[in-house]
Amino acid sequence: MDFKQVIVVRSDLKMSPGKMAAQVAHASHSAAVATKKSEKKWYDAWWSEGQKKVVVKAADADEILELFRDARANSLPCYIVNDAGLTELAPGTTTTLGIGPAPNTLIDKVTGRLKLL
Repeated sequence: MDFKQVIVVRSDLKMSPGKMAAQVAHASHSAAVATKKSEKKWYDAWWSEGQKKVVVKAADADEILELFRDARANSLPCYIVNDAGLTELAPGTTTTLGIGPAPNTLIDKVTGRLKLL
């Protein structure tokens, strides 16, 4: 079985490249930790396969929240990032969503229609 992690980034925010990279890293790490706690076999398989990550875009916060609900409804480990507001964004701004790692087929049910960032 192949495993991957998907990170969803809001495309309506005007984050600098550095800010976006930090938010993606936060979502990736936090979702991986969540997966290691809840689905250790998935985490271990993903790790041994080279930690595949795919970064895609969502239109806005509403789409991120919809994807978060869909991921949870499909029993996928996930983590939503809300910015602390110390630099470019207002406190509490939803920026990214990390899903998985999990089997490709399960993640694709939730994120397969999204375009690459």
